Amino acid sequence: MFESCAQLESELDEVEAGLADPAIHADQAQARKFGRRYAALRPIVAAYRDWLAVTSDLEAARELADQDEAFAAEADELLPRQAVLAEKLTELLLPRDPMDDKDVIVEIKAGEGGDESALFASDLMRMYLRYAERRGWATEVLDAVESDLGGYKDVSIAVKFKGAPGPGEGPYARLRFEGGVHRVQRVPVTESQGRIHTSAAGVMVAPEAEDVDVTIDPNDLRIDVYRSSGPGGQSVNTTDSAVRITHIPTGVVVSCQNEKSQLQNREQALRILRARLLAVAEDTAAKEASDIRRSQVRTVDRSERIRTYNFPENRLNDHRVGFKSHNLDQILDGDLDAVIEACMSADQQSRLAEPSA
Repeated sequence: MFESCAQLESELDEVEAGLADPAIHADQAQARKFGRRYAALRPIVAAYRDWLAVTSDLEAARELADQDEAFAAEADELLPRQAVLAEKLTELLLPRDPMDDKDVIVEIKAGEGGDESALFASDLMRMYLRYAERRGWATEVLDAVESDLGGYKDVSIAVKFKGAPGPGEGPYARLRFEGGVHRVQRVPVTESQGRIHTSAAGVMVAPEAEDVDVTIDPNDLRIDVYRSSGPGGQSVNTTDSAVRITHIPTGVVVSCQNEKSQLQNREQALRILRARLLAVAEDTAAKEASDIRRSQVRTVDRSERIRTYNFPENRLNDHRVGFKSHNLDQILDGDLDAVIEACMSADQQSRLAEPSA
């Protein structure tokens, strides 16, 4: 049982030796690769060693149980501990999404509902920024198109982990289930009769791609420049600094106007484009691999409604996993762990239930 763990233990020793080698740290990409692998292996090997120790103690207690009843009692105590450790190790050994350790780009777009939808998009952006702050992640607003009432028609933010994340701790691992349509029910600021309205905003979460992840042929790009615009005539440039990049083979279009220079907007747009293309490639690979291996969480199309935020009842519902909470105000302030972990748990249980290949 857990024979593969011995190989992982040996690999951890090799990775630790590599991290102690100054030559590795001379190459930042290589050092980051070793750091991420160490963070992934360490909890697995630690759990394996705990399981080995308890298993060894259990076997010894069973051998001596006939001679001393105290050892029989000890064996009875060790057996459930061994089962708990085995379950934990089994979960740690589940195949992980290769993108889990990645940083992410979160795009939020106002949908149906006009200005109210744009205000809700702003609320979602703040929720993710506050969540990132709680977890010690770094954030950067890549591009933002404001609405007349101060919300966002479209906003893109980058979320980065500081250091090397452990299993299930990377930005993509925790935010990947946020992609989809988020619906809000509340009385809009523009409503004079106090009636509750329903509007929605779309969220897309893509792992941020490195140059080695996605190769873009410059000949496949059409780059247009134009003057940026803002609400009420604000932030209107007198030069053509805004950039729109079209990836001709896929039809993916990215626009950026947040920065003052055309070069900066071009670089930000390329970051978002790489992330989108990586997400497209991952989705295509997943669909080709199997149409039945996707869980109730992973099968949700980004166009589907995933969650409802009901302000009058201070309630949040995640429709994919049946999660319900009556602390919406705290969730919007970044207290997202409970709903995220409900999605992660549902995904994990579905994979545990899948037959082995």
